[in-house]
Amino acid sequence: MVFTSQYPKLEIPDVGVSAFLFDTLEVGDLDRVAVIDPRTGTETTYGQLRAQVNALAGALAARGVGVGTVMALLCPNIPAYITAIQGMLRAGATVTTVNTLYGPDEIEAQLIDSQATWMVTISPLLPQCAAAAARVGIPGDRIVVIDGAPGHPDLRGMIAEGRGAPEVHFDPATHVALMPYSSGTTGFPKGVLMSDRNIVANTEQTRIVLGPTTDDRVHAVMPFFHVYGLIALMTMALRGRAAIVPMARFDFVEFLSDLQRHRCTVVVVAPPIVVGLAKHPAVEQFDLSSVTVVYSGAAPLDAATAERASARVGAPLLQGFGMSELSAVASAIPRTRGDLPANAVGFLLPSETCRIVDTATGAEITEFGDDGWTAPGELWVAGPNVMLGYLGNPEATAATVDADGFLHTGDVARVHRDGYLAIVERVKELIKYHGHQVAPAELEAILLGHPQIADAAVIGVQDAEGEEFPKAFVVLAPGAQLDADDVMAYVAERVEPHKKVREVEFIDVVPKSAAGKILRKDLRQREAASA
Repeated sequence: MVFTSQYPKLEIPDVGVSAFLFDTLEVGDLDRVAVIDPRTGTETTYGQLRAQVNALAGALAARGVGVGTVMALLCPNIPAYITAIQGMLRAGATVTTVNTLYGPDEIEAQLIDSQATWMVTISPLLPQCAAAAARVGIPGDRIVVIDGAPGHPDLRGMIAEGRGAPEVHFDPATHVALMPYSSGTTGFPKGVLMSDRNIVANTEQTRIVLGPTTDDRVHAVMPFFHVYGLIALMTMALRGRAAIVPMARFDFVEFLSDLQRHRCTVVVVAPPIVVGLAKHPAVEQFDLSSVTVVYSGAAPLDAATAERASARVGAPLLQGFGMSELSAVASAIPRTRGDLPANAVGFLLPSETCRIVDTATGAEITEFGDDGWTAPGELWVAGPNVMLGYLGNPEATAATVDADGFLHTGDVARVHRDGYLAIVERVKELIKYHGHQVAPAELEAILLGHPQIADAAVIGVQDAEGEEFPKAFVVLAPGAQLDADDVMAYVAERVEPHKKVREVEFIDVVPKSAAGKILRKDLRQREAASA
């Protein structure tokens, strides 16, 4: 059975990303604030931003950048990031976004795989960029240092050349605009080929459901190098003519200060920040009354934590689901549907369909139970936002996107008869305990409900007989008085016997990616090292 979106099918504009965002500006939009620098309060209007983007595109074109050029962008969330990436896209380049935590070796690997011939960065990150660039033969005059450095072009100087935007011609359905890197459902990071059409489609799909308006100020703490921050935040806000307040380096108190100082209305975060909103004592010290909605994505979030955070902020906390291979978002909850269960990840976006497939038998799940939900199964999604494929990896592409165009997400989900979805767990993260499937996210949600536990993660480990069982890694709150037996007893009182946590290790911090996903591989490596 194919489940369909409740929204009317979209007509996707047949244009590139830049034209979609900036050629559609109306006269009344030009003086609207597009970007606010939270540190200085400096505001950039849409008219000014478009002029910067066009001038940068012209300067890049004069240096030979165009369709077929791959440019790597390594930069934190600063206002100039928006100008830089939009200027690169305006010039017709393909942009591969790089994790700001990468060192020279990781940068080099991405440069080689993506075949990037240009880099754009900032001076504090120049040493690792320059080291990687030297290894692959990218010269200094092809490393743009946004804030300036000797021997390199800088953003202000390139814009000051005053060149007009070049005329660029390509097919939006096949031209690769963005190439972020994702591990996908398995394996090492792979270049995700996202066309202009993919991005335009998902921006419009998401905007229709989430609806940022000209009255909104959207806080941008989610890294722009991740598709969640880039598309579900940046491009969606730009198309909605909202103001973006980017945050370069996360600090929880500074984050709260930003929300208060700049009267942010929309907050886009990952689960670790939601945990802070639910538990951190500093929340009570700030006026967050301007916030009308908090969106959480990029990783699972339990219902109890979502509800506590929502109550403390005084605004609905709504979840969505997506992945790089879906050009960011597959499902989301509109602001008007705060009545949905806190663990719901919303409705399929316009022009999307999905299937739920039993992970053991491969059979499609079609029936709703007495509780209104289907049984859990792997989520398959089809729509105009499904990626073109993985760079240079047709085998991985074929294993992920089937002949009918459905992308096999690797996530276990359920569909409610009213049309909304909930994510249970990643297929590969499920723990098999004596034949029973145990979802780590369920146990993590229970652990986070304990007032003396600040954070937690669960993985499957093996006993002496090779049987897998759940082990919890727990971060205690300041002043907590818990031992392993206390933790295991707390969970045992709340789950079926096969789901009990059977080992506990106390740690200082749960390892997580920049997008907020628990790095279970790091915990497995820790476990292997101690074995």
